[in-house]
Amino acid sequence: MENTSFGFSTQLTLDPFVIPPGGKYPIFFLGIAIYFFGISCNLTLLTLIILRRNLHKPMYFILFSLPLNDLIGITAMLPKVLSDIVTETHKVHYPLCVLQAFLLHMYGGGILFILAAMSFDRYVAICMPLRYSSVMTTRVVICIISLVWGLDFVLIVSLFSLQTRLPRCKSVIMNVFCDNPSLLKLTCGNTALNNIIGLFNTAVMQAVSVSVQAFSYVKILITCVVTRKSEAKTKAVNTCVAQLVILIIFEVVGTFTILSHRFKNVSADLQKIMGMLIFLVPPLLNPIVYGLYTSEIRNTLLRVLKNRVSF
Repeated sequence: MENTSFGFSTQLTLDPFVIPPGGKYPIFFLGIAIYFFGISCNLTLLTLIILRRNLHKPMYFILFSLPLNDLIGITAMLPKVLSDIVTETHKVHYPLCVLQAFLLHMYGGGILFILAAMSFDRYVAICMPLRYSSVMTTRVVICIISLVWGLDFVLIVSLFSLQTRLPRCKSVIMNVFCDNPSLLKLTCGNTALNNIIGLFNTAVMQAVSVSVQAFSYVKILITCVVTRKSEAKTKAVNTCVAQLVILIIFEVVGTFTILSHRFKNVSADLQKIMGMLIFLVPPLLNPIVYGLYTSEIRNTLLRVLKNRVSF
């Protein structure tokens, strides 16, 4: 058995991709292009919200958390994976592995809570338009954003803190990046409590997010059916479609990721790729989806680009 007392200098070994000869650099440059595209799109959305006064509204203040969260997810995962591919080192210090896993789990929970907060904002805006400004005050928006990040942080900290009680007796991460299940497999103690808390936290995240969104969108749907104003219906569709598309993308990718680990005939490399997609697809598509379906963001971006071209 390997040493069970791993210090801060302990190195872990990551299980690498099986890359054919000559494929290392094409994969690396493709990954770099994907990373900078995702970073550029999300930074553009963040910059627009910060600098453009017409976007200084509760809806966009809450939306601000989404590209910020996407930046955390894609940055915590992809650069390290690409670095290991090109250098062929596949090593990581235990504290950095824990940090990467923590950030990736924060990202996953963050998406669910942020989408729930955004759906509530749309519910107030569409179902109670005359009371919107009195309900969604600056204080309420700050409380919502704080609750989103605070609840996410508490749940993930509670999950990772349980690992401190378990001795580590292995040093190989059976993945190309670090996550809680992979870290748990390094231990040689009883992990039943960790598994229970992990399932509980996942259930809480899904239950809170799905229940808030289901309530909000059902109310919005009822309002659309009852109201006679076609303009109100159009507004409801335009403001909610983007959020529903983002939720569907995340849930579909997440489901495929989970299923890939449940079938024994799925290759190890395919499982690793499916595991990466949940940290790649939403950060790449979320800003594009919002740019396409949210007219105010799209028009603001077009005006900025037009002004720059005119100069």
